[in-house]
Order: sequence, then C-alpha cells, then structure tokens
Amino acid sequence: MIILGIGGLRNDPACVLLRDGQVAAAVEQRKVARRASLDELPLEAIRTCLDIAGLEARDVEVVAVARPFSQGPESETHLDLRHQFPGARISVVEHHAAHAASAFYFSGFAEATVLTLDRLGDFRCGAKWQASASGLQAEHELYFPDSVGDLYGRVTELLGFSPNADEHKVQWLSTAGQPVYQSLFEQILPASADWLKPADRSYFDGPWFSSKFYAELGLADGAAVPDRLKADVAASLQAAVTSLVIHLAGRGGNLCLAGGLFWNALLVEALGRCGHYDRVFVQPAAGNTGTALGAAALVWGRPIEMGNFCWGPEYSTEQFKQVLENCKLSFKTLLTTDAILSTAISQLKQDKILAWMQGRMEFGARALGNRSILASPVNPYSTENLNSFIKHREPFRKFAASVPVELANEYFEVGENARFLATVSRVRRAYRQQFSSVILGGDFVRVHTVAEQDNPLYWRLLHAAAAEFGLPVLFNTSFNLFGDPLVCTPRDAVRSFYSSGIDAMIAGYFFLEK
Repeated sequence: MIILGIGGLRNDPACVLLRDGQVAAAVEQRKVARRASLDELPLEAIRTCLDIAGLEARDVEVVAVARPFSQGPESETHLDLRHQFPGARISVVEHHAAHAASAFYFSGFAEATVLTLDRLGDFRCGAKWQASASGLQAEHELYFPDSVGDLYGRVTELLGFSPNADEHKVQWLSTAGQPVYQSLFEQILPASADWLKPADRSYFDGPWFSSKFYAELGLADGAAVPDRLKADVAASLQAAVTSLVIHLAGRGGNLCLAGGLFWNALLVEALGRCGHYDRVFVQPAAGNTGTALGAAALVWGRPIEMGNFCWGPEYSTEQFKQVLENCKLSFKTLLTTDAILSTAISQLKQDKILAWMQGRMEFGARALGNRSILASPVNPYSTENLNSFIKHREPFRKFAASVPVELANEYFEVGENARFLATVSRVRRAYRQQFSSVILGGDFVRVHTVAEQDNPLYWRLLHAAAAEFGLPVLFNTSFNLFGDPLVCTPRDAVRSFYSSGIDAMIAGYFFLEK
C-alpha cells in the first residue's frame, strides 16, 4: 500500500510517503521550496517524496491529510487533492489524533499512554490517549484557550521574542534563571485532582497579559520585562509547565509524546527522569510537521520502523560536481571515505569550523550528522565562533555534542531520546570543565548519540575524532544560516557556505575552503 501523508498546512507543511508500512521519504516544504507555502498543498515536497521513492501520483492509493487544512474554504483543498491524486482515497485526520499516531506508531511500544500538547489545533490543544494494537482511545482532552502552549507563547512574546517561533529561546534562557515566579504560572493554569482546571483569565487581557499579571511581577502595566528578570521569568514558566505536564501524564508503563510543546527538550528530560513511566518516547518532529507522519501512520494502523530519521533527498557525486563547476568554484576531490575522514579531522584540528553534507537530508529541524556544522571539542572558542560569526544566536543557546552511542555513558548521563537530539543530558563530573562551553545551567548539555547503523560515516568521523583529540565528540549544529531552513541541495550548501563565517566544507566527496 502506498500512503501519502500531508500535515502542517497552516504553518509547517510537510509530507511523508509510506510504502507497505515503511517510510520511503519524508520532506518539509520549506527545505525543498525555500519558502513557506502556507495554506497550500506542499507540491514541491510531494514531488520530492515521489521522486525519492520512484513513484508517480497515480501510484498513491491513500492521501491522508491532517487538519486543519487552511484559512480558506476547505472545499478548495479537497478539489486540489482530487486533481493531484485522481485515483486515491482521501482520508482526513484530526490534528491531535495525527500527533498521537505520529508518536505511538513510531515508538516501538505495544501499549502506551500518549500525551499530545500544543498551542491550538482544530480548537483542541491537548489530549491524553491510551494506545494499543486496537488503536488510539482519547481519555482526556484540552480545548483552547486552556492551553499550555498558548501560555508559553505569551511569555515568549513578553520576553521580547517572536511567539510561535522562538519558544525554544525561552526554554534555553530558563536554564540561567531561578523559578521565583513559579507559583504565579501555576495559578494561571492550575491542576485539578485528575487533569486541569480552566485557565484563570483574569491574568490575560486579550492576546496579552493583564495589569494583574504585571503587578505580580512587580512591574507597571505593560512595562517591558527588564533584562535582570528575564531568565527568572523563563525559569518560572519552565518549572510550572514541567510540574503541570508531569501531572497531566500521570503514571504508567510507556509514555509517548507529540505536539509542539514537546520540542522542549528540558521538558522531555524531566518526564524521563521523574520515574513515573518505564520508558518515554518523544516523536522527534514533535510539532505540526510531524502530523504528516501521524496522518499516514493512522491510516496504516500498525507499528512503523523509525529508522534514522534521514528521509529526504540525497545527491550523487555528479550532481555535486555539476553545481560546483557551474558556480566556477575551486574544489578538491576526495577519492575515498578515508580521505573524507582525514580531511575533516585535519580541518577540525586547525580549529576551523566545518560544514558537513552527506547522505539523505534529515526530517525535522535538528541536524543528525548529514546536514551539520561541526567544531572541535578541544577548541575553547568553538561555541563562541559558531554563535557570533555563523549562527548569530544568543550566547545562552548552546550547541549539541555528538558522541558514539556505545561511548556516550562515559561522558554523559543520557537517555534514549538523545538519538534524535530530542532531550538533554547531564555531563559527568569528570568532564564538566572539558565541555564547559556547551553546558547549560544545571550541568545540562544537548547530546546526540550516534549509532553505527544509523549513520556509519558520521559514526566513523566521531571515532576518528577520538583518535585525534582524545574525545569521541564533535560539537554539532544544523547546517543553515539565521532564519533559513536546513540546507537541502548542493546549491543550498554552497550558498550558505559562502554567505557565512564557515571555514571549510565537505559535501559528498568534495572539499572546499576559503
């Protein structure tokens, strides 16, 4: 059976292609089209998925679409789908059901509790499900405006960031503060004995906070939060949300997580550490992009192998070479895999920042070693250089440490969600000084564990780093520039390389330096 899943049409459009229950391809529209294409079918992403799988539109048997469709008439979307896929059955999947399916069917669990939380999706903003081979059964639901995600978005704007885009900045800022206002946020969204009470709307004034809220912070109505308080406000929100979500999850055997709130790696770590569940799995593309996975999975209705989450396009040596020659660039051809590895290590040993593009593009926003910017773990200025001259990010936003999975526990206290950079870990005491440049508050660090079967070339690079630096670790961040999606094509890589402070690039078998 060929199933095409489409999701995120309102803000993060993406599609996935399932062939007999295996992911053949999954791509976000922004990466391949380099534009948002909101409220439209992600036609470039659909075409890319079909091309990767060697299929045509006529081969698709079911098109599964996660709601909501668009801000315009839904009948237009139905007509467009019928035009694109005239022989396919159309299946419409409710938004949070798609979130839940994206977590459970990819988790590998036979049974689980599933918790889905976001700002707003088809009026519903959260749900708790019981999942098994017989399907998904909702047992609790949350409806807007009693939304944990909405509260997080309001605070994001309060602190001077962009709501529905920069919530991750509030998460990382929280590690530098103290939860002195935690009780305030617990009053706004209070827990009930078994679930959640309605939000206290007296703290809100339309889309903003009310004078009552500002008074609790000791500020004049509408005043900007001073810099000295921002980290404490972020930490207070994070602590209150963590406590509430642990309460909403309850206790049980296995727990699956999806929805935009679970992009929050600190929250995922807390759920794994609280001891209420035997195992915790978060779907790595937890936000609306992941509803494309869920829509297809719900139609399939059976477990799906997660794989390495690198489901996008890859490019041949000839395609790389053609772009480099068309751009009239000087490059060196690396004839073997050993040459690729030795050249990469040589550049990192010289404290250079290296762009690394290999294999199939990752699905989701996180770089897993195929579209990465890499730096040496023994260069004390690595993260400063990455933040200041390449990513142009706030200093409280740290980079990930990639490490072979079989060696990870020597350096870090890691959980299984580190495989997809979906959680945080703690640095072991003996290595805190060594990794000080990437440590967040509380000795947290973003860790990416790499298995040989997931990414053989990147795994070998990490072992080569061990031989050179005495540490099997490289600092890793996504290969994209400020505001851009992850690079997809060789041309995207060339453009980002020459528009940034990156020193060198290895793309396929080709080496470029400035």
